Parts: sequence; structure tokens; C-alpha cells
Amino acid sequence: MNVEQNERMTRIGPGTPCGRLMRHYWQPVALIDEFDPLFDARMALRPLKAVRVLGQDLVLFRDAQGRFGLLDRDCPHRGADLAFARNEGDGLRCPFHGWKFDVSGQCIQTPAEPARSRLCEHVRQRTYPLVERSGVLFGWFGSESALPPPFPALDCFAAPGSHTFAFKGLWACNWLQAFEVGIDPAHASFLHRFFQDEALEDSYGRQFRGASAGSVEGERWPMTRVMREFDQPVITIAPDDWGMRLTTLRAMSEALTHVRITHGIFPHTFVIPLSETMTITQMHVPVDDTHTFWYSFFTSFAGPVDKTAMRNQRLRAVDLPDYRPRSGRHNDWGFDPEEQMTRTYLGMGEDDINVHDQWACESMGAIQDRTREHLGTTDVAIVANRRVLLRAIDDVEAGRQPPGLARPEVATRRAGPDTVDGIAPAGQWEQWWKDAVARKRGSAPWAAGIPASEA
Repeated sequence: MNVEQNERMTRIGPGTPCGRLMRHYWQPVALIDEFDPLFDARMALRPLKAVRVLGQDLVLFRDAQGRFGLLDRDCPHRGADLAFARNEGDGLRCPFHGWKFDVSGQCIQTPAEPARSRLCEHVRQRTYPLVERSGVLFGWFGSESALPPPFPALDCFAAPGSHTFAFKGLWACNWLQAFEVGIDPAHASFLHRFFQDEALEDSYGRQFRGASAGSVEGERWPMTRVMREFDQPVITIAPDDWGMRLTTLRAMSEALTHVRITHGIFPHTFVIPLSETMTITQMHVPVDDTHTFWYSFFTSFAGPVDKTAMRNQRLRAVDLPDYRPRSGRHNDWGFDPEEQMTRTYLGMGEDDINVHDQWACESMGAIQDRTREHLGTTDVAIVANRRVLLRAIDDVEAGRQPPGLARPEVATRRAGPDTVDGIAPAGQWEQWWKDAVARKRGSAPWAAGIPASEA
């Protein structure tokens, strides 16, 4: 990896090669929870937020009819900051000269102008298409003259609201190093290694604390034990229309193999199992070159998600209303050397492994210098994804359509994708994981099936 390639992959502002690529895909903008006064008291009086996505400064607001608008932040009159606008129910009014804009960006009043002025009819602020799915607002930032692709038909967006839960957090690093953690199956045996296992009954909503599907001599193993005792995985990748499927095998004995099926969805999403009946779909939206919001969607194939429990677990690690982590470089990510020697491999807490990934990403620097890397066999997915990313950037620069969910025929296909984390018969693991997925989908209380023509 040379300096020029690293720059092309990481810089995402308007007009940059990777920035132009990213603007072909729907991007998460905010949680619906961010407009709930329970989590931000300011929203009861003024439902408006300043947001920054792909290096662009924007304002997101809700009008009295419940409609959301996403506008450029600088007023088109003289450039004043609309993050301080008056939300008057039918639109935003700039306090500088009183110009007012509705959710479509249309200027509807210019009160200081002469009574017969029709100036406002010719002024429109740039707005961006919005879609609400699974508790998150998504924006599309492509050219005004282009149509956005259909919204992706993934499990986390097909499941009913009762069976999904969304949360987010801010990391002080570039988007690519955040995403690459999720397509690196080898790190779990080290970064998330716990020296003791916990009772499986207390594992709800906690990654790697639940049990792997299947058993060893009738005993269900916690995923923490599997990751700790079998730390030399064999990783293979299989390209597909929306990205890649990763298969990670850990030979436990001549008779048993641990199987973990995960996915990378181009350009910045991964899908992994949380438990036997729940998946995590995590997106990494660039705020700018050196900050990233991760958005996690938890999808249940069993009972409804306990959103209160899931939210409370995660609120312990962030400060509202900005979803900034309480741990970071400023406090050494909560590092405890005694814990590192006796309880965890990293020494940064046992309750939330998210801080483990945060440390790995942020400690590389704001933008990782990939020219200093020495990649190994287990980095096969990292290498493959970078090749696809650089090729996609080149395609966009050449006027060609980028891959994956930017293409209507891919976005509209019900993809799933399927994940599993379990202990399988060594010689039959391929059929085992497919059967496990079929059982999970078949017993889901919502329409989780994927048509055979699309599976």
C-alpha cells in the first residue's frame, strides 16, 4: 500500500475520489431517538440538530407535521449558520434576515424584501433525500440530477420495528480502519479474549458472552471459550453481489469445527452474529476524514428485541446527546494493567467490547498509515476489500457505476445476509450452517424467509 492509494481510500470530502464513490450509497444520518426529549430535552422545544456527514455540514429538523428535512447548513442568503435557525413548525427561519425554508428547502418567506417581491420563489436551499428505516434516518448525497438507488433490502430493514433496535457511537478515526475491524475475524481471539466465562443466562445483548450454536459432548460453550481456546482460524472469502461472505473455521477436534459466517457489505457495512437468534448489521458513516459514526442494527429472529435493556447497556458507555464515548485517548480508553494480567487480554473492561474495537481503531491514529503495515494470511478479507474499493473509486472517476448496493438490481434483491456462529460436525459443517440458518428463518415470527430465486 503506497501513500497515494491510502489517500484515495480514506479522504471522503466533496470532490475527493472516495467521497464521490460514497455519495452513491445511502448513509445513516441520525437515530430517531435523537429527536426524543427523553434522550435530549432540547428536542421538546426545538427539534433541530446540526449534523456532519461525508465532510458536509447540514441541519436536520422535524416540522410540526412530523416531516424531516435535511438541508445544507449555510443560509443561501448570506451564509449564516442555520444550526441556530428558529424552528417555527412550518420551516426554519434564519435569524439574520428572517428568510424561511420548508423541509423541501424551498424559501417561503423573505420578510425584509418589498411587499411585492417574488424573490423567495427563486431561492431554494439544497436538500437531501431522506428515508426512515429501523429507527434511523438515512440520507443520500449524490448529484441533484441523479436518482438515488432503491433502499437496500437487508434483514435489518425488512424486520418489523419490534424486532430491531438501532444505536450509534462516535470514534475519532477514519471510516476505513473502523470498517476493517469488522471484516477481520482473527482479532476476536485476542482483542476480545476473556480469561473467565460468564453464565450464559446473563448474556442478552452482549457480544461474545452468549453461547455458540451446537455443543461439545452435550455442553453448550460460550463464544468466549471458543475464541480463547482456538485462536488459529482458517479464513476464506467468497465474493457476492453486495460484497463478500467470510467463512472462519476453527478446528476444535477431529470431529468438531467451529464455524463463523459473517459478511462485508460494500462499502462500509458488516453483518455478524450476536447470538443464535440475533444479528448485528453495523455501518460506518464518515463524519469527516478523521471521525466516524458507527450505526448498529440488532435484528431478532426470535422474540421482540428488549430495546430498553439493549439501550441501557450501551448508554453506560456514551454521553448524550452527542453519543461520544466516555473512554478514549484522553483517559487511555480505561486501561487497567491489573485487569490485563488477570481478567482480559486487553485490559479495557469486560462489559462492553465496543471499547476494545474503539481502541484498536483510534490507537492507529486519526488516519492509519497503511504504508507501515505487514499483512498476514488472516488479513485476506482486508486485502480483497481494498482491491475492490480502489477499483470502485476508479470506476466512478471513469463514469461507471460502482458495485453493490448502489446498483438497483442488487439493492432490491433480498440479501439477508445469513450469519452463524456455531459448533458443527467437522466433515459436514457446510450443510450444518445452512440448516441452522434455515431453522432460524423458519421459526422467526416475522416474514424472514428469502425467496429461493434470491437466496
